[in-house]
Amino acid sequence: MSTFCKPISGRVTSAEVRVDLIAQGDQPSFLNSRTRNWRTLTAFHLHTTSGKMQSSQENFEKAQSSLKLLKNDPGNDVKLKLYALFKQATHGPCNTPKPGMLDFVNKAKWDAWKSLGTVSKEDARQSYIDVVSSLVSSESSTNDKTLPGTGRQKFETLQVLHEDNMTKIILNRPEKKNAITLLMYKEIGQALEEAGKDESTITVLTGRGDYFCSGNDLNNFASIPPEGKEKMANDAAVVLEAFVSKIIDFPKPLIAVINGPAVGISVTILGLFDIVYATDRATFHTPFSQLGQSPEGCSSYTFPRIMGLAKATEMLLFNKLVTAKTACDVGLVTEVFPDSTFQREVWTRLQAYAKLPKNSLAYSKQLIREIEKEKLHAVNIQECERLKERWLSEECMNAIISFFQSKAKL
Repeated sequence: MSTFCKPISGRVTSAEVRVDLIAQGDQPSFLNSRTRNWRTLTAFHLHTTSGKMQSSQENFEKAQSSLKLLKNDPGNDVKLKLYALFKQATHGPCNTPKPGMLDFVNKAKWDAWKSLGTVSKEDARQSYIDVVSSLVSSESSTNDKTLPGTGRQKFETLQVLHEDNMTKIILNRPEKKNAITLLMYKEIGQALEEAGKDESTITVLTGRGDYFCSGNDLNNFASIPPEGKEKMANDAAVVLEAFVSKIIDFPKPLIAVINGPAVGISVTILGLFDIVYATDRATFHTPFSQLGQSPEGCSSYTFPRIMGLAKATEMLLFNKLVTAKTACDVGLVTEVFPDSTFQREVWTRLQAYAKLPKNSLAYSKQLIREIEKEKLHAVNIQECERLKERWLSEECMNAIISFFQSKAKL
């Protein structure tokens, strides 16, 4: 995995990774004033998502201008990706000397650019446009998707978009690596329920930012209600069971677009999806034993069935982290794409899928999945019962306390 695909470690902060995303040199593009020209952003989004955009110099320049209008910092990984694509699009493959090992910022930028290899200027330019379009889409939807008459967003932890015959459910806690809170479980479940009834042909789950999802937010365990730990465990199990049940029962093709590392529940549920597409920088990790817990998301059944008992045991019992390629080799992931072209290739393909006859797809999915539904629901209930016991155990509590203590030392 190339350096630009990893979080910048050490003392390098988000503000220090100042990537030259525009031609004027190393200027940060996300530190402008709060006053934003949303008309410009919206116009760019409509233009770039029309399906007819060409990777022209004009669109490339528009993307650079729109990038400067963004309100939210997209994170180090995305900024490094944009830096690399910009340099590749304007100068071609990296041919500059490698910075010294202690020059952390410039070394990270050099590695990001170098990792693109011989990608053509045109492909780099188009990928740059695609990434900016995705950022603009996410941010403009945050400002536009509100409940009528309230001025409030419908979801606090998600963005839900309806376009190209698709419903896109986007995990939207990038600053927390899209870690799932109890509220987020409920909101994803609600979004799935609504998507199952809307006019879209397919539904897609993806993440915003560097991660697809870092699993459960362990702060879920930090606040014990007055009724005690038993109440907390019971309530969490009810939420989890309902969440997984909605995925089991989802009536349309359900597709996961894995835009970065995936951990825990965001990995285990993938066996319930119809298609899983991943960037080559994604990783898949299920550290249940490490946290004194046990598998969920029906993975105790789906993983051995998909990848065989031995491989499933390595992941679910012994915390083995696997690459996107390995996940594809064992059947958990459908196909892996180069990170530089991931967004363009995947969404182009999904747009084609979404043009297929809606009812035909739904009925065909039911034929494929219906035979296992009863078994999956039984497994879901059994896993949640085991997790309740685990959450109340001293072993699990000690593991979670150790986790928080290790974070406090960082």
